Amino acid sequence: MWGQFVVLLYFIAALSVAVPAVAAPLLAYGPGRRLARGRLATRTREAVAGLVVTLGRPVTALCLLLFWGAVVVAVCWPLGLLAHSLEDAVDWPVLLWITDRRTPGFEDFNWFYTTLGDRDPLKKVVVVAAVGFAVLWRRRFWIPLVAILASFPFEQYVQAILAAMVDRGHPPTGLGTYPSGGIARIVMTFGAVALFAALTWRLNRRWQVALGTVVLVMASYEGYSRMYTEKHWLTDVISGLMFGPILFLGYAVAVCVLAGRYPAPAAEKAPAVGKTAEMAAP
Repeated sequence: MWGQFVVLLYFIAALSVAVPAVAAPLLAYGPGRRLARGRLATRTREAVAGLVVTLGRPVTALCLLLFWGAVVVAVCWPLGLLAHSLEDAVDWPVLLWITDRRTPGFEDFNWFYTTLGDRDPLKKVVVVAAVGFAVLWRRRFWIPLVAILASFPFEQYVQAILAAMVDRGHPPTGLGTYPSGGIARIVMTFGAVALFAALTWRLNRRWQVALGTVVLVMASYEGYSRMYTEKHWLTDVISGLMFGPILFLGYAVAVCVLAGRYPAPAAEKAPAVGKTAEMAAP
């Protein structure tokens, strides 16, 4: 019986990879495409275009980023309170169940993988990516330099605000709290790299979906490894898988505004005749 439960843990690990690998493209080509063509998306583009004309792209991007951070806090705060209330009923049984069925070899692998979401290695990724894309963007070097470097503190501060508001503590075996920062950092850091790769080389939708899927798979298994190594409660992991992508969505829109990709320059109503559209490519 014990061996069957160990196999079940392996099966759950496989699912943490397979589910986002299948679900992400389906969502992108299904509901995602319909939402992008819907009325809400159209009104959002019109509103952002008006802000760009009034405030300019840098200020508009900053305002969108701050606004979205506040929205994420407002949405995730009650979810955190709900997660806290489920600690005794859900988190403790899951933690104890995993503790009794871990195997040394698989545990070592998960300890190795979970460090991918730690702050120190991701800081290095952020710096290298920012400098690398700054070189590629030439005269507009400041856009990737500022945007990629900003992704790290943006996630850190929003997560810190949520953690302080929910104040749920952490498992006795780790220091991870609500929501899982390791998951969110992977989404924000590698999502920013994927976003600038798409902007730099003008990747088509298929490549964009593929890169996004890879990032989600990485984040999903990070969540599994955080549970297996007992760094986080189950509800922290589930919350992190929502918090990270939602936060990145607003960040991606702000970056596209800053880079001149959203809304398209043709959609902007220039205040003066003859105003040239800002170049969208580096």
